[in-house]
Amino acid sequence: MDGVQDRPAQKRPVTVLLDEDLVRRAESLTGNLSDRVEKLLTDYVAQEERDRDERDRRLDAVIAAWNEFDAIHGSFADQYLDEF
Repeated sequence: MDGVQDRPAQKRPVTVLLDEDLVRRAESLTGNLSDRVEKLLTDYVAQEERDRDERDRRLDAVIAAWNEFDAIHGSFADQYLDEF
């Protein structure tokens, strides 16, 4: 399941308020609505975690580039340090 669930987890009931007609229509399309919702939620969580990891990698790259720039050129604020 894409690393989100590496082992069978204990199930627990949850309360989710959904449109009654939508639930009825979904139930007619799937044999087990709970399993289908769990699969969709698993996919969603996995995608969000991948997106977060990608944002973190991009942020790390920006920080590294800024630190490299600062090491080479110094900070533009350095000229004002002596004024304080």
